[in-house]
Amino acid sequence: MPSLLFCGPKLAACGIVLSIWGVIMLSMLGIFFSAKSAVLIEDVPFTEEDIRDDKNPPQTIYGLYNQVGINCFIAASIYVGVGALSLCQVRLNKRQEYMVT
Repeated sequence: MPSLLFCGPKLAACGIVLSIWGVIMLSMLGIFFSAKSAVLIEDVPFTEEDIRDDKNPPQTIYGLYNQVGINCFIAASIYVGVGALSLCQVRLNKRQEYMVT
């Protein structure tokens, strides 16, 4: 039977730690972007022409804030998937330690 084990215990543990950090960091960034934090204005992708040509510039900026916040939440969900995969690898590594070959 083929094994689903493709990384060692240290790499799997590192994946879990990085996933936890990524989920916390990106979730907080997503919350702050959704709350339209003024500190994060430098990370919102807009140009001066976008503001100059628009009739209602604040709504455009708010829409961009929301889009960046959604992107952060999507990236956090990808980190959740990587963390789940790393957790499965840790469990498979522990299970392999007890098997007698």
